Amino acid sequence: MFNFGPLEIASLVVLGLILFGPDKLPKMISEVGGFIRKVREFSDSTKHEIRNELGPEFQDFEFQDLNPKAFVRKQLSRHGDELGLSEMQELRNGLTKDALAAPPTLRAAHVDPHSGSTGRPLEVTPPAAGEPTPYDRDLT
Repeated sequence: MFNFGPLEIASLVVLGLILFGPDKLPKMISEVGGFIRKVREFSDSTKHEIRNELGPEFQDFEFQDLNPKAFVRKQLSRHGDELGLSEMQELRNGLTKDALAAPPTLRAAHVDPHSGSTGRPLEVTPPAAGEPTPYDRDLT
């Protein structure tokens, strides 16, 4: 839960000695330990009650799944091959620095509402060095 090293613990003890004195420090440590114990017991009992209320269809429910990153990671590990995850990773690993440094002319599907044509490719070339980037005031 907490990741304290020996230096942090020693500095907390010295700080506690300065603030509370040597006679009150052991009592304060035991009170803090009791408080942490009560919080853990409350947390465990709440988790147990939630699992009981959810029913048998949620037996494999983990509270870490409420974290979006953990949920996505778990789902991708279960269904990654069905979604083509391994192919995407191979493509990503196959890219070279040269391919990323000099992108070719960009192509996008363009639909012109006035001409009625759909899906004709639109050539987009990046601006030359020192040339301002064009933009459409109506779109920005």
